[in-house]
Amino acid sequence: MPNAPAEPASGYAYGIAAYSIWGLVLPLYMKALAHVPSMEVMAQRVLWSWVLTLGILAFGTGLAGLRAARSPRVFGTLVLTALLISVNWGVYVWAIATGHGLDAALGYYINPLINVVMAAVFLRERLTRLQTVAVGIAAAGVIVLTIESGGLPWVSLALALSFASYGLLRKTVKIGATEGFFLEVTILFLPALALAIWLVRAGGGHFGIGTTETALLVGTGVVTAVPMILFSAAARLLRYTTVGLLQYIAPTLITLTAIFVFGEPFGVWQAVAFGCIWTALALYSYSIVHGRRVAAEETLAAEPAR
Repeated sequence: MPNAPAEPASGYAYGIAAYSIWGLVLPLYMKALAHVPSMEVMAQRVLWSWVLTLGILAFGTGLAGLRAARSPRVFGTLVLTALLISVNWGVYVWAIATGHGLDAALGYYINPLINVVMAAVFLRERLTRLQTVAVGIAAAGVIVLTIESGGLPWVSLALALSFASYGLLRKTVKIGATEGFFLEVTILFLPALALAIWLVRAGGGHFGIGTTETALLVGTGVVTAVPMILFSAAARLLRYTTVGLLQYIAPTLITLTAIFVFGEPFGVWQAVAFGCIWTALALYSYSIVHGRRVAAEETLAAEPAR
C-alpha cells in the first residue's frame, strides 16, 4: 500500500496563522478597544466583516455558492449559527475588555471536550474510555473554579458551549465556509447597523469621533474575517484531527497574553483548574492520535497482499 499523501505545509501555515491571530492579535486588538462599549465593538465587527467578506466573494469564488441558502432548513440553521456566533463574539469582547482573558482561554481549552460530549449526545458517536476520563477531569477543573469563585465560570462555559454548538450546527449545513460566514453576518447586518446608528445619534458611539478609534473599529472586520478564511483554507488541506490539535494554539496564546501582557492574576486555584484542563486535553489528544494510528493499521491489514 502506498503511503498516504503528506499533509501540505501550506495547510499547517494557514492553520497556525489563523489560530495565532485568534490567540494573540485578536486579544491585543480588542484590549486596545477596551474603552469602547462591547456592544459597539460587536456592531462594527459585524458590519465590517460583512463588507470585507462580500468583497472576497465578489472578486474570488463569486456569489453562486449563496444559492444553498434558498433551502428553508439551511437558512434556518444559519440564523441559529448567526445568533450563536454573536453570543460568542460578544462574550469574548467583554471578557478581554474587563480583564477576564484567562476565563476566555479556559473556555476555548474546554471547547474540544464539549465537542466530544455533543457528538456523543447528538451524533451518537461513542466516547472511548480515555475520552470519558478526559471529560471527567475537565469537569473537575470547572468544579474547582466554581468552588473557588463561588459561582460557575460563566464566561468560560458560555464561550465553550456557544462555539461548540456553532460548530455542531455548521457541520450539518451544506454550504461553503466563506459563503456560510457571509450569510451569518448578513443576518446580523441590519441589527448591527441599527445599533451603530443609534449609538452615534445618542452621543455614546465612538465611530467617526477620532481617527484612531474609527480605524480600529473598521479593522475589526479584518481581524474577524481573515482568520476565518485562513481557518477554512486549513480545514480543506488538513485532516480534521490535525486541525483539532492545532486549535490549542489560540487558548495557549490567550493565556500567556492575559498573564504576561494584561497582568491578570494566576493563583493556585487557577493553576489547579488549568492543570486539570491541560491533563484532560493531553489524554484527549492522545486518544485522537492513537485512534488514527489504529485505524491506519487496520486499513493496512485489511488490504490484500500484492
